[in-house]
Amino acid sequence: MKKKLELIVLVIFSVLPFGMNAQQTGKDLKVGDKAPQFSAKDDFGDVWKSNKAERKELLVVYFYPAAMTGGCTKQACNYRDEYETLDDEGVEVIGISGDYPDGLRIFRKANNLNFTLLSDPEGKIARLFGVPVKNGGEIEKEVDGKKVKLKRGVTLDRQTFIIGKDGKIKYINRSVRPEEDSKEVEQVIDKLLNNN
Repeated sequence: MKKKLELIVLVIFSVLPFGMNAQQTGKDLKVGDKAPQFSAKDDFGDVWKSNKAERKELLVVYFYPAAMTGGCTKQACNYRDEYETLDDEGVEVIGISGDYPDGLRIFRKANNLNFTLLSDPEGKIARLFGVPVKNGGEIEKEVDGKKVKLKRGVTLDRQTFIIGKDGKIKYINRSVRPEEDSKEVEQVIDKLLNNN
């Protein structure tokens, strides 16, 4: 009986690291790896799927902590202002946070955002990309003279990825400065498109 128990414990501990590594693959993502496939509700409540998305030349996927907060609003507005240039270059931009779709709708309207916002309230997509996930929260803001509450299931770390038409990761920034992100991304895109 004791030997059987020891054998069971040995088997469990030999399998455990494999299971843990399988869950942590996102942390190991690097340039050249195949990007994870994902789907999520957008700010209109529709499901957006990465494998069915009409990909252009490049897809920018950026994770941000919370809608309607200082750095996140600057980052989103910079992408908004660069949208025409990026669109002309064949680039699609996707912003992902732990906010629920109704909060993302408010964020879009308040800042005239012109690109897709996805809701990841459980942090499932973030984890696929190895983006750290913290507890959610709630903020109250005044929009059009009314106080509104925006809730998020989780708070995501700020990170940016560029994915090619071939589904491979072309760029990773795990230390994003919100006010500089879109400019840095545009410089990388120029290099990527000019090298192809």
